[in-house]
Amino acid sequence: MGSGLILLGICVVSLIYGISLYNNLVSLKHAVSKAWANIDVLLKQRHDELPKLVEVCKQYKQFEQETLQRVIAARSQVQAAREGQDIGALGKAEGAMRASLGGLFAVAEAYPELKSNEHFMQLQTRITGLENGIADRRELYNDSVNIYNVGIEQFPAVLIANMFAYADKPLLEFATAEKADVDIKSLFS
Repeated sequence: MGSGLILLGICVVSLIYGISLYNNLVSLKHAVSKAWANIDVLLKQRHDELPKLVEVCKQYKQFEQETLQRVIAARSQVQAAREGQDIGALGKAEGAMRASLGGLFAVAEAYPELKSNEHFMQLQTRITGLENGIADRRELYNDSVNIYNVGIEQFPAVLIANMFAYADKPLLEFATAEKADVDIKSLFS
């Protein structure tokens, strides 16, 4: 009878420990989802601001259309990756978006009337703020993903993770060109 109670006690403790591990994994999974949702909100806000910026630039007939087309194309790529929650494609699209916006703001320097346009300045400030927010949220997302990925690989949680088909989540990484040093000389030549 005493060994039966001990065995029952071990089973109960094991069950409680297993439930605790499972609940921790669920918590980690939802932290990743929440971090992604925070990025998604900012991406959507920036997506909504870009057409306004393009329209302001179009008011200046001589403004370089190729630059505007790159911004529009990059916006479409980011939107498609965002809607599909394709983290790999989003990283590449974000690199293209940042490059095209950098080009647009650099080209705008040659148009004093545009640069002094109040609406343009407000949009530039708003979009730059959103870019900074996206960078901050990307860091939080990657931290959440890292904690989740480590959590599903640690023993004994890996047993429960495998049982419930928990899979690694990808980090949100930007293209190598995005991380490269800016060639300042080429901007002014």
